[in-house]
Amino acid sequence: MEKENSSQMLPNKQIVLKNHIQGCPKESDFELKTTSVSTEISDGCSDNAVLLKNLYLACDPYLCHLMRADRHSLLTSSSLVPGSVVKGQGVAKVMKSGYGELKEGDYVWGVTGWEEFTWNFDPQNLLTKIQNYQHVPLSYYAGILGMPGLTAYAGFHEICCPKKGEAVYVSSAAGGVGHLVGQFAKMMGCYVVGSTSTQQKVHLLKTKLGFDNAFNYREVDLRSELNKYFPRGIDACFENVGGQTLDEVLLQMKTHGRIAVSGMISQYNVNEPHGVKNLFSLIERRLTLRGFVELDYKSMYRSYVEWALEKLQEKKLVYVEDVVPGLENAASAFVGIFHGHNVGKRVVVVAED
Repeated sequence: MEKENSSQMLPNKQIVLKNHIQGCPKESDFELKTTSVSTEISDGCSDNAVLLKNLYLACDPYLCHLMRADRHSLLTSSSLVPGSVVKGQGVAKVMKSGYGELKEGDYVWGVTGWEEFTWNFDPQNLLTKIQNYQHVPLSYYAGILGMPGLTAYAGFHEICCPKKGEAVYVSSAAGGVGHLVGQFAKMMGCYVVGSTSTQQKVHLLKTKLGFDNAFNYREVDLRSELNKYFPRGIDACFENVGGQTLDEVLLQMKTHGRIAVSGMISQYNVNEPHGVKNLFSLIERRLTLRGFVELDYKSMYRSYVEWALEKLQEKKLVYVEDVVPGLENAASAFVGIFHGHNVGKRVVVVAED
């Protein structure tokens, strides 16, 4: 009898939020715990529940916004409160399934916990089955073939509405989303400039990723650099930073320019958000300024993945992945993205398949 019970429980390492985040996140805001998880669906839980073995976790900046006491999100009903396991995007293998669309051994990407094993009670809405994984690493579904990739593709094509020869600016251009947007723009025949946080990343954008130019925003005057690289103005901007960057961009846009707002990494860690002062440019220049999330474009996902896989196999699309091994290093990996330590999409490896 003891043997049967022990087989139904698994030790489960977890990253738990220790404190609400104030200012920039710190490693001390998190702690590593070991609990146990049942392999049986609990009484009263949905029969559709799925037990996941987590393989890869995405370090997404927006999670910081959800960890603050004074913030909430309309995008998720899950509160990231002290004592709870951190939740975010990841890639996992199905260990047990009561959901007809998934079976044991299937791979999925979507919402999971920062832990070794997670019960997901809403797989229909929170998980996507991975259909093609033979020719690319599974970790790609935490980045280019998952939420960040669809964010980049849909935001650029559906909101920036690019045309050949147009001038495109990408902020946080060496991040998991930005480095893809720049490449999509070049494929459309656009002139593309990106800003980033180190000279190493500037070099990467200009050489490996094909940006026409790039600059380190920490070492220059932003307005002067935008004037320098966009003397006739910006047609389309993919905005990942917000705050002062967005304020300056508004002054540089051409008439009928389009700004897709994917993220605001500069604002996640501040107590007083930066007030945008140049909003009159929206009227004066008849601009489109639109925020969005990839959930708005789920219907595009299948066609996007087919396209992206083809471009990857043809080596016409470069994906930069920053891999950190070990769940125990997840907190430091996450904190590091707010200090510019990542190059491309930062992913934590929890387990090999």
